[in-house]
Amino acid sequence: MNTALRSAMTSAGLSPRRLAVRVGVTGKTVERWLADAELTPHARNREDACRALGVGEEMIWPQAAKDRVKSGHDRELVHSYPYRSACPSDLWGELIRGAGRELFFAGYTNYFLWSQVPAFSETLRRKAGAGCRVRFLLGDPEGEITRSRERSENVTLTVSTRIRTTLEQLDRMGPVDGLEVRFSAPEDAVYHVGLSVFRFDDDAFVTPHLARLVGHDSPLLHLRRLEDGGMFDRFAEHAEELWGRGSRVAA
Repeated sequence: MNTALRSAMTSAGLSPRRLAVRVGVTGKTVERWLADAELTPHARNREDACRALGVGEEMIWPQAAKDRVKSGHDRELVHSYPYRSACPSDLWGELIRGAGRELFFAGYTNYFLWSQVPAFSETLRRKAGAGCRVRFLLGDPEGEITRSRERSENVTLTVSTRIRTTLEQLDRMGPVDGLEVRFSAPEDAVYHVGLSVFRFDDDAFVTPHLARLVGHDSPLLHLRRLEDGGMFDRFAEHAEELWGRGSRVAA
């Protein structure tokens, strides 16, 4: 439990719901902050929470202050999860809602986002309308690498079905200015299917897909950009290279 946060909320006379309103997150998110002393919220949310509470960040989230002075190659690593499914659902929503410039979903299927993030389609439409670039890079559901991956995974919800689920969800949104969709090129599919990159401005989730495991059973790394040429940039450049050679999905 984050006793420092609870004490600060008590002193400020703020309940979890009232603090959530001040910060612009859900009450469930604040409860999660309270329950886990090792959890470090998104930087923007930390700043807004500290402003609302009238305290310094180092008092409530001391690890964040320590992370700012890390000098090793791991300093852009915010958190690692042994399984993608272990990453809190609320964190996906926080990062998506907090992005203002760039939302890039470069998973091979991306289908789980509609069940992971509440009102996902509406959020995408609102973000694109506000000038945020929104992109989806998908594998080709008819591609040979897709069929090969299906044989390896051997699960009922096949790779091609998951891709088509994403395409159906996007199609239901209708035309949205600022939202782009591409298939990765056939020659890049083997690189795409093995590594998912999800970018939210200067934060990213990266999932290396292990052997025959589906995405939610593979590890996830949460990265935050702090320097040129760091871990964040390496993975972002990988996704951009695949995007640059990809083909536009016909409406």
